[in-house]
Amino acid sequence: MAELDLADIERRMGGAVEALRSEFAGLRTGRASASLLDPIVVDCYGSQMPLNQVASVNVPEPRMLTVQVWDKGNVQSVEKAIRSSNLGLNPAVDGQLVRVPIPELTEERRKELGKVAAQYAEQARVAVRNVRRHAMDELKQLERDHEMSKDEHHLYSEEVQTLTDGTIKTIDSVLEGKQKEIMQV
Repeated sequence: MAELDLADIERRMGGAVEALRSEFAGLRTGRASASLLDPIVVDCYGSQMPLNQVASVNVPEPRMLTVQVWDKGNVQSVEKAIRSSNLGLNPAVDGQLVRVPIPELTEERRKELGKVAAQYAEQARVAVRNVRRHAMDELKQLERDHEMSKDEHHLYSEEVQTLTDGTIKTIDSVLEGKQKEIMQV
């Protein structure tokens, strides 16, 4: 009899949670953090590259980030990518160094960031539900091909649903923690 790879499903659902955590690392909370710029991709060399592959990010003081661009030709692209990100940052170019002051968060900006965090969490939930749907389709196909009994299908369906519910709860708790962090003054 065929079996469904529950460990693979759990790994893929966990991947959605990890992706969410890395997205949240890029949401600023009023403190400078090098991971704040992690989600930024830069147009250079004819392709999209992560910022950390074209520059190094440092935190010289609590409310300032510096981005040391390695190739002088990419400075403008890096500045543009930071400015057009959804982070509300206003970089200043100083030779090959891009200074990124971290402004105080206003109440309005905190609420906006809370909404962005909620959008990221919803994307993660959708990714988890897609993994669930794919697993359920696989179960139906196995049963149709007579490689699995109805009882096995039912048991696996329940296990997949349990994994899904647990992962969604994890996403919700990660979101709740991030929103508390954002709203702290």
